[in-house]
Amino acid sequence: KRDGMIGNIYSMGLALQALEATRKFYAPRKWDCAQAYSVVYTHDYQQPMAIAQVLPALVGRSYLDAAGLDCAANKDMSPSRQLSLSPKLGTRGVPRASIQVHYSITNTLQGKHFHYSTTVTVPSGSTLLQVMEVAAEENPQTFSFQTEQTSWGPYVTSIHGLAGSTDDRTYWQFLSAGNALEEGVGTYKPHDGEHIQATFTVY
Repeated sequence: KRDGMIGNIYSMGLALQALEATRKFYAPRKWDCAQAYSVVYTHDYQQPMAIAQVLPALVGRSYLDAAGLDCAANKDMSPSRQLSLSPKLGTRGVPRASIQVHYSITNTLQGKHFHYSTTVTVPSGSTLLQVMEVAAEENPQTFSFQTEQTSWGPYVTSIHGLAGSTDDRTYWQFLSAGNALEEGVGTYKPHDGEHIQATFTVY
């Protein structure tokens, strides 16, 4: 479904691993795995956890194969085969054009309801987290927020003093044009003129 997407882009790695690990236990189906892999190939993964989940699938393996790996056999890998960690030349000090992002926060679920909107100017290529930081700097009383670090990157726990709760099954959901974002605030990069909505909701 959805041009090869299984769930969302972050569930793809584990889904492909599961299908690969269990392929001998189910009958062949009319499922185009090439289409699913093309989704993975074309996505620019930024989160280390997402990368760690999708890499095994790209080489036809799963986490279940890790127990049989001989790491000692790879310790003397030649330098020419190791990844270069040096920074790319010509990418530092290059000025970036500015973009404007519309950002709103809405709560119609709990306590005193509110809806606030702002427009912030950030460099092109900024993440949603950076947009939120600029909004909070310009108007901390309204757009202040808190995050906690997870293995998937920063997770927004509270906006405008209103925090999500596992007991109430509430959280802050981020949308663009009414559609939920498939990336976290630390990696999603809004485009010029985009309207990002943070809505307090239930799951």
